[in-house]
Amino acid sequence: MKLEGANLSGANLSEANLSDADLSGANLSRANLIWSNLKGANLTNADIGGADFRGAELAGAMSPNGTKCTQDTGSECLE
Repeated sequence: MKLEGANLSGANLSEANLSDADLSGANLSRANLIWSNLKGANLTNADIGGADFRGAELAGAMSPNGTKCTQDTGSECLE
């Protein structure tokens, strides 16, 4: 799914399937991503300020700073 540069600020994306989505440069500030599937998603240069990733699946996702998330790191890789 190509969402590069999309403005999703404040969006309710809880439980959304965003696996392998290209969210590079997207605005996800204050978005609700609780229990969403972000496996393999690209979040490089995305604005995630205030976004809620509780329970989100992030294995294989690329964080905003380019670090690859693992099953063990969970949402900590986004900090």
